[in-house]
Amino acid sequence: MKKFFLVLTLITAMVQAQTIQTVPQISVVGEGKIKVTPDEAFITVGVENIGKDASEVKRKNDEVVESVIKTIKKQGIAPADFKTEHVSLNKNFDYQTKKYSYKATQTISIHLKDLSKYDVLMMELVDSGINNIQGVDFKSSKLEELQSEIRKKAILNAKKKAEDYAGVLGQKVGKAIAITDNSQTFYPQPVYRNVMMAKAMDESSVRETLAIGEIEISSTVNVSFELN
Repeated sequence: MKKFFLVLTLITAMVQAQTIQTVPQISVVGEGKIKVTPDEAFITVGVENIGKDASEVKRKNDEVVESVIKTIKKQGIAPADFKTEHVSLNKNFDYQTKKYSYKATQTISIHLKDLSKYDVLMMELVDSGINNIQGVDFKSSKLEELQSEIRKKAILNAKKKAEDYAGVLGQKVGKAIAITDNSQTFYPQPVYRNVMMAKAMDESSVRETLAIGEIEISSTVNVSFELN
């Protein structure tokens, strides 16, 4: 009896597998894409000082950081939109001079929601004592809304492709069986003039220190439809 039941189960499984495999399907890739000009930036700047005395190096760094924070506040940037990301004080040994030195560093990230302030902010940060710009990332404040729109476009594009293929065969597209999302967002890399060069320019001249570019938001979906 057990043997008969096992055989019956195997036959049932094989029949079900064959049934699934014989369902006519069409699989297509749908694409949605849009480009948008960024309206905000995430800026990371740093302060670094090197010297022979740890306390002196740390004191100099703290003085510059205090000046940097005052500059950021002066530009009307809310406290919630800037913060310290990293603080360090390291002891280093120079094998050539056989002497020790200390290096103090601190990085601050700024969420700039008004790009019209970018040039003035960066120049004033340099004036306040920052000595490195670690990165500037441009983004859109409407990113989530745009991503939702693009995903819908990608699905519609997939359906249109499937209907084009099926129409040539005299068939129709049925319900979706499977959807795989492969969305990506590409952020532009800023192109900006060396800040020290810009600082040396005539103060009365109009500064254009970066090309913002555009954010490309894309959505790619793999969709399998029933084919009737």
